[in-house]
Amino acid sequence: MPFWYFSKAELANTPSHRDGIEPEREARYRREGARFLIDCGNTMGLRYDTMATGVVFFHRFYMFHSFNEFPRYITAACCLFLAGKVEETPKKCRDIVRAAKLYLESLANQESKPMPERQYLKKHAESFNDETIRDIMTYEKIMLQTIKFDLQVDHPYGYLVKYAKTLKGNQEQIHSLVQMTWGFINDSYSTTLCLQWEPEIVAIALMYLTSKLSKFEIKDWANKKEGSGKQDWWDQFVDGLHIDILE
Repeated sequence: MPFWYFSKAELANTPSHRDGIEPEREARYRREGARFLIDCGNTMGLRYDTMATGVVFFHRFYMFHSFNEFPRYITAACCLFLAGKVEETPKKCRDIVRAAKLYLESLANQESKPMPERQYLKKHAESFNDETIRDIMTYEKIMLQTIKFDLQVDHPYGYLVKYAKTLKGNQEQIHSLVQMTWGFINDSYSTTLCLQWEPEIVAIALMYLTSKLSKFEIKDWANKKEGSGKQDWWDQFVDGLHIDILE
C-alpha cells in the first residue's frame, strides 16, 4: 500500500517549489483549489465525504506534479469527477464543467473584489468549455497513475463521531464540540494536514483544540480506568499519542 504522509522537508520541496513557486503561493493555490472543489461540490449536492476525498486526491497529486504544469482548477474538477465515482455519487463530467464555469463566473462578477482578481477569475472561468471535458478525461488517467490507483480514502469525520460517543458529561456541550470540530475538519482540507497526519490523529487533535477554545474540559468517558494515574480520553484509541504532538 502506498504511504501518503510526508515530512516537513518533503512538503517544503514539492515539484511546485522546485519549479519556482514560492511556499506562500503554493499554499494559496492549494486553498483555492480545495475551496473551488468543495464549493462546486456543494452546488451539485454532493456529500461531504465525496468532496473530502476529492480534496485529498488534489493534495496528493501536487506532491508529484507542479501547479505550473497542471492548472489547479481543472485538476480540482478532475478530482471531483473521480471522487464522485469512488464514493458512488457520480456526476457527469459535462455537469461538473458547467458548475465550475458558473462558480468562477460568479466570483468574477463580485464587485467587492479588486479588478485584477476579477479578471484573473474570469480568465479561469473561460478555460472551462467543451474541450475541458477531454482535458479532464486525460487528467484522470494521470491522476490514477499518480495516486497509484489507491482510491479508498479515510476521513476524520467518522472518527470524530465515534470518539464523541464515548464522552460523558453535558450532552449539549458535547454536541457543540462535535459541530465546532466538524467545522475545523472542513477547514483543514484547505491545508496539507491530510498529508501530514492520519485521520484519527487529525480528529483527536481538532477535538482537543475545540475543547480548549470552548473551555469544555473532557473529564469523563466510557472505559475510563479508575485509579490508573493520569489518563487522556484518546488513550483508548491511539497508543502513545503525547499531548505535545497535539499542542
